[in-house]
Amino acid sequence: MGFARWGFCVWLVVVSTPPVCTGITDPRDVGALNSLYISLGFPPLLGWLPYGGDPCGDEWQGVRCVFANITSLILNGMNLGGVLGDDLDFASILVIDLSNNQIGGSIPPTLPVTIRNFSLSGNQFSGSIPGGLSSLSQLTDLSLGNNHLSGGIPDAFQQLTGLTTMDMSGNSLSGQLPPSMGSLSYLRTLNLQNNKLTGTLDVLQDLNLMTLNIENNLFSGPIPEKLLIVPDFRKDGNPFNTTNIASPPAFPPLAAAPSPIVASPKQADGPRKQSDESSSPDTTKSAVVKNFWSTKIVILIAVSGVVILIAMGICLLVLSCCKGREVKKTPNEKPNYNVSSLQSNYQVDKERERTTRSHLSSSSNSSCGPTVFSVASLQQYTNSFAVHNFIGEGIIGRVYRAELPDGKILAVKKLGGAVTVLQSDAEFLELVSTIFKLKHANLVELVGYCNEHGQRLLVYEYCRNGTLQDALHIDHEIHQKLSWNVRVRVALGAASALQYLHEVCQPPVIHRNFKSANILLGNKLAVHVSDCGLSPLVSSGFANQVISCCYNAPELELGSYTCQSDVYSLGVVMLELLTGRKSYDRLRPRGEQSLVRWAIPQLHDIDALSRMVDPSLNGAYPAKSLSRFADIISRCVQWEPGFRPPISEIVQDLLHMI
Repeated sequence: MGFARWGFCVWLVVVSTPPVCTGITDPRDVGALNSLYISLGFPPLLGWLPYGGDPCGDEWQGVRCVFANITSLILNGMNLGGVLGDDLDFASILVIDLSNNQIGGSIPPTLPVTIRNFSLSGNQFSGSIPGGLSSLSQLTDLSLGNNHLSGGIPDAFQQLTGLTTMDMSGNSLSGQLPPSMGSLSYLRTLNLQNNKLTGTLDVLQDLNLMTLNIENNLFSGPIPEKLLIVPDFRKDGNPFNTTNIASPPAFPPLAAAPSPIVASPKQADGPRKQSDESSSPDTTKSAVVKNFWSTKIVILIAVSGVVILIAMGICLLVLSCCKGREVKKTPNEKPNYNVSSLQSNYQVDKERERTTRSHLSSSSNSSCGPTVFSVASLQQYTNSFAVHNFIGEGIIGRVYRAELPDGKILAVKKLGGAVTVLQSDAEFLELVSTIFKLKHANLVELVGYCNEHGQRLLVYEYCRNGTLQDALHIDHEIHQKLSWNVRVRVALGAASALQYLHEVCQPPVIHRNFKSANILLGNKLAVHVSDCGLSPLVSSGFANQVISCCYNAPELELGSYTCQSDVYSLGVVMLELLTGRKSYDRLRPRGEQSLVRWAIPQLHDIDALSRMVDPSLNGAYPAKSLSRFADIISRCVQWEPGFRPPISEIVQDLLHMI
């Protein structure tokens, strides 16, 4: 009887104990998600559990991983409520985006020190901004706008030198701007509008801002002259002392053009009314003001003329370059126009641009190098990287659709995420030069780049039919066009791209991120492989973890990656083409979730092979062609790299099938 009672107690303890994480996800990350799920009030998120579970292995909704570590948590616009709680103890998370929900409470005082992109905008957060922000030395984007935050902005920015975008608009923040905000040397976008902030803007005057919005606050005092040249400066709704703005220098710097800064209507009307209604001394003062503006207009017209002449000269130079004319130039040759009147920061920017063009010109085999874009122009073409222009995101960065004034469509990759910050501009320019020299019909062509204000972007040709991954699994219209012959041609195009990278390029270029999401489809479903040459951008900690685990060759577990690892990934892509299945599908039975593990035993079984084929093909394929295709796949996904065929052999085998 005693033994029965003891056994019952053991059983009771076992069944009442929450399940522990037995999957691949770091237990620390699992615990953080479990706590967050409880704090949010158990929302209906696919896969989420309050205890245990395997967020990475089971692909919990909104969770993105690199092997065992959660790197991104993106749940924007999911109508989430509750609070965040105080246990966001993630091991190596980079992105937390919980914007546009109904989450309330206060922002946790302690946040993951590895975070780079933190967005809580459009929620119901209240209380003050935590001083714990000071520990987020990796932070690049901070968005806390449109909440109910109050109190002052903490003096917590001394260590946040990599911050490029900050939005605290639409709250009830008060007090003066903290002194440490002046140390944000890479800050380019600052939105503080619709708050109750006071004091002056002096702390911002030495920042290299591109966008500054301080509308509808209580800022006072004179506006620092340096802020008046910020390209997008919005200041209405503040009681500034506009009569104390310092007079412009006798020779305005060229950096202030080509966007002349003119007085607002209120400023322009004020002196005129005084001259009409006041006595002789005021009349004299009005004349001085008029002369000031007249002089300024004359100077601006003159400066604009110089800028136009310089622009015409540059255009002629570019045109002659593109027509193949040779221009003899010594390494130390300098432009023949005078730049003595430029401000020091403008000289640095122009010198960098000249160095950039010289570097690319000398290292490129093409007569013309890639186009150099400015941040401002790319913001214009992408509508400030608007959500509706968002194409996709990977570990290297986000991609946006850009439309040029002439109607041409391009794709802009905004580098970020786990990308390492390179040591110098020279290293980045060398990478751009290498990518630009990759010329093949089955590669996505690099059009240009941007290396400005601490931001690095790559501009590519745009492929209108999206990715092969979408065509196979999402876009029904394109999927219907994927006949058997088209699929073989897609495999051939992808293999041809790898053959060029592995056997034509010297030294060989290993892709490291080869998957269906990086195979783009252009007109007539022509194949264009993307992300070629970008592997150096990934830090050593992620170098062997870039691609999704189901595309990984087995040797990646040992830190080894060769051209044959790309061949393995090609085999997985060909399996997707054969079966129409995802490389990993957690909605399928456990034994069928991993495409490679499920398919390998069946590739040489004729009956099983016919059952594996994508049902949408409706049997419209030659049996012999199907068998050959399966044989190529089986050789590509061999466990030992040495047993996999060279890419040239795969290309020849696919050519014989056309």
